Order: sequence, then C-alpha cells, then structure tokens
Amino acid sequence: MDPSLSFSSKFTLDKTHFNECYSQSTTLDLSAKAFLKSGVLTIFGLSLLLFTTVNAYAAWFVIALGILEAVSLYYHQPWWVLRQMLSKASNSEVTITIDEQGVLSESFYHNGRILWQEMTAVEETKLGFLLHFNVGKSVSKSYLSKTCLSEDAQRYIQSKISC
Repeated sequence: MDPSLSFSSKFTLDKTHFNECYSQSTTLDLSAKAFLKSGVLTIFGLSLLLFTTVNAYAAWFVIALGILEAVSLYYHQPWWVLRQMLSKASNSEVTITIDEQGVLSESFYHNGRILWQEMTAVEETKLGFLLHFNVGKSVSKSYLSKTCLSEDAQRYIQSKISC
C-alpha cells in the first residue's frame, strides 16, 4: 500500500449515525445480573415501607430509584442517542481524512487527529471500525462508519489492522 495515500469523506452527525455508533461500539448487558442493583434498591425500599417506621416518603424514594435504575438500563440506547441529538454538534457535517499519519476529523465544533501509533487496537465491526486509543491514562474509543468510507479507505484501514 502506498504510504502517501490520503482518503477523505464527509458525513452528517444525524440520528442514523448515532444509532449505528451506539450499536457497534457498546455492549449493553440486559441480563438478570445487570438488573441486580435495581432489584436490591426496590426490595430495600419495600422493606423500609412495610417493616419499619421510617417515613414513607423516604421508602418510596428508594423504590423509585430502583425502578429508575431498571428503566435507565432498558432505555440506555435511546437516551444516549437523544443526548447526542441535543448536543450542539448534532446535524453538523464532519470531514474525515485518513492518511499515513492517522485519522483526522474536522467539523465546525471539533478538530482532532488520532495517530496510528497512538492506537492500541483497531477493531473491524460489521458496519465500521472501532479505533481504540490512549487519552492520558485511559483508553478511549472512536467509531468510523463504513458507509462514509470508500472501498480503498476501508482496505487501507484493514491493512493498518494487520500491521
């Protein structure tokens, strides 16, 4: 692959893009174990309500926290997408440039480059690529959708995966 190659494309940060980002980059656990915290809170609140002389408002508050925790797990994706849609960057155009240095993203609200040597992993998903990279002492992720990448750009990223 020619190291002087550069690929550029544009896409819009819309609801479809945010849904794809979430579905390809997040593993949400909806098993019974995930709902343990909400169950414990609800049972504790019911115990306070039925078996103690604690103010009923406090007991109902703990029960409501348990229910809210369960609802937040179940509706995690729609809530995340809604927060992204309410951000100022929503519906803005982003230009992605992939070259021998790394991945450059430019928009009205944010300009940033992820260098290939900073990436700890590049994971190909069904619909795109997850770029894992270090930010300070933590590892962060960025998602690139295949819909906004040309075939050549996808092959270039795949060649970087195998390096």
